[in-house]
Amino acid sequence: MTGQKALWTPSEDFKAKQPLTLFMQWCAERLGRSFADYDDFHRWSVEDRAAFWSAVWDYCGVIGDKGDVALSDGDDMLKARFFPEARLNFAENLLAHAGEGDALIFRGENKVADRWSWSRLTATVSRLQQALSAMGIGEGDRVAAMMPNMPETVALMLAVTSLGAIWSSCSPDFGDQGVLDRFGQIEPKLFVACDGYWYSGKRQDVSDKIVAVAAKLDVPVLVVPYAGDTATLIERLADGRSFEQFITDFSVKDIEYRRLPFSHPIYILFSSGTTGVPKCIVHSAGGTLLQHLKEHRFHCGLEAGERLFYFTTCGWMMWNWLVSGLACGATLCLYDGSPFYPDGNVLFDYAATEKFAIFGTSAKYIDAVRKGGLVPKSSHDLSSLRLMTSTGSPLSPEGFSFVYEGIKDDIQLASISGGTDIVSCFVLGNPLKPVWRGEIQGPGLGLAVEVWDDDGKPVRGEKGELICAKAFPSMPVMFWNDPDGAKYRAAYFERFDNTWCHGDFAEWTEHDGIVIHGRSDATLNPGGVRIGTAEIYNQVEKLDEVVEAICIGQDWDDDVRVVLFVRLAPGLSLTEELDKKIKTQIRTGASPRHVPAKIIQVDDIPRTKSGKIVELAVREVVHGRPVKNKEALANPEALALFADLPQLRS
Repeated sequence: MTGQKALWTPSEDFKAKQPLTLFMQWCAERLGRSFADYDDFHRWSVEDRAAFWSAVWDYCGVIGDKGDVALSDGDDMLKARFFPEARLNFAENLLAHAGEGDALIFRGENKVADRWSWSRLTATVSRLQQALSAMGIGEGDRVAAMMPNMPETVALMLAVTSLGAIWSSCSPDFGDQGVLDRFGQIEPKLFVACDGYWYSGKRQDVSDKIVAVAAKLDVPVLVVPYAGDTATLIERLADGRSFEQFITDFSVKDIEYRRLPFSHPIYILFSSGTTGVPKCIVHSAGGTLLQHLKEHRFHCGLEAGERLFYFTTCGWMMWNWLVSGLACGATLCLYDGSPFYPDGNVLFDYAATEKFAIFGTSAKYIDAVRKGGLVPKSSHDLSSLRLMTSTGSPLSPEGFSFVYEGIKDDIQLASISGGTDIVSCFVLGNPLKPVWRGEIQGPGLGLAVEVWDDDGKPVRGEKGELICAKAFPSMPVMFWNDPDGAKYRAAYFERFDNTWCHGDFAEWTEHDGIVIHGRSDATLNPGGVRIGTAEIYNQVEKLDEVVEAICIGQDWDDDVRVVLFVRLAPGLSLTEELDKKIKTQIRTGASPRHVPAKIIQVDDIPRTKSGKIVELAVREVVHGRPVKNKEALANPEALALFADLPQLRS
């Protein structure tokens, strides 16, 4: 791709004002050395992780006692400990700001609008903390929440973590078995749920689900009013109370923050795969805080008072990422509901009204806006918007181009990639470097990200496994119910010795950016050649006839053949002409080896709650094998469309 023009290049004035630039200068003065550029700074951040992460702590003003040791056993991925002497509290760092300025802005699909000042948020957390403490919730206890992305959810998380208890959440669209598959493993002391929610213009009743889940968990239930009949629901529960009832006996007083070790758990997140019961991934207070501060302040340039938005549910790690923006003094813009109701302008209306500085979303959303024919830069005032981030799946080159053609000319687009496993990013945006079409800008500071071949050797310009060669603070503390650590080691450390193998198929570019080609466990191997599914999707997404697609490798004739399933635009059928057009696009845009042996039209494609297509689950169905944990899917009924297809028998 030599000769292509960057989609966006930061001006010298822009770069000079960036928090990342100021941090680099501060580190240089502190160390008595200079850094030639970002790449030089990144090398230092990896070579001297103790000094780097200590600098992040000091520069960002982390509240707590850092101790004298920044890193012990740093050469051993599984034994490494960051700040082993430190004491801090996660919530205390997120509530360090005060006053009547906006901390939270909320918009619900049903036109509900609310604003919470820092004072209101702190006061609510104070009362919740006292109520939680009165019912015996303390250090290490779990609180599980099935909640919309609303202010009360943020306040509850802060109250829980202020006590040293552990927060775990999912969204209210999960089925009862999906909720139990997650929360049943961690045995919470309290179950929090809304009385209903809105989606696509309809009120969704969850009362039966809450009653069923509560009966199995056998714990008290805190019901947050939103879109249902709170009183009637509480009457059906053995031990239920409303949000107001819960805090009514407690007046506002200073919050008592329990400072605990750096590695003390604050979150339990769940893997979204469909290969078994979700893994319970435990994340630490210190690691999560430092990693998010680094990403928000330096990679996103987030400043106090700026509006930070991410379209996410409470079942996706991006919610945890979003709420950490409070530690920078940012105003969080929360949204609950469909991003396309009443139409595709709803989030851009919100962005224009509240003057978002950062608009975070998924690659699928950007593609849907593009294919919906919307041109927000012509219909909305997005002058305040300086950064758009995209994750969930690889953003296609067409998606990159559309952001500049259809949303805003002068904007940094940061495609980011990491995951629930690290509650953060391995590769992400860099405000000091250009944006190139189809490329993530580069690795995160302090992270020894590399791409390795099958023999464990670093490669550039060719595809391989995305790995991290050195320990980093946001590695999970452990998996829940994994006392000997066997599941944890198997998940990340079995492929390469003493090296985190993330499971992404990736490639460095000539610009020192990176391209994610999809999950490596879903990589196709026709004729022994490794092909990333994202390479095929990038070509298919160029065609207006195809709404979305999913690609798998089918075992066939002692080899693997590529099968592409497509969902077409309304009213279209997969004719011989369209089949040929799709194959020609893939052949010319990728290579002849990428061309599928079969293209099959389907009415729907299964996805997880966070919008990721589930290639492995479809592959299992095609091969007649059972799919576990269907509750992880937003539309599990779609799997039946792939069973026993006659086209796959020839």
